[in-house]
Amino acid sequence: MTASSCKGCREEYKVTEEQIQRILASPAFAPERCVPDEIYAQRLELCRACPKLQGGTTCLACGCIIPVVAKLKERECPLPGQRKWNAYVEKTSAS
Repeated sequence: MTASSCKGCREEYKVTEEQIQRILASPAFAPERCVPDEIYAQRLELCRACPKLQGGTTCLACGCIIPVVAKLKERECPLPGQRKWNAYVEKTSAS
């Protein structure tokens, strides 16, 4: 490890797809707390194009694991002044 490397960048600290799937399968990600699949895919695509995404999973603006937080309705893109996506609000039909 070089002097400029952080422990989060070391191979043994990288989050695996298996770990992400295990987290997303937990009760904290019940369907009522999660965005629809198409919104999730849109959020992930926006993050993939962002220069703040490190290693395909970690947001350098906040340190969160994007494939995890992008699934939650109440979460927003953390990029200061340049938010890529907002909290999800379900549209209700007017009676």
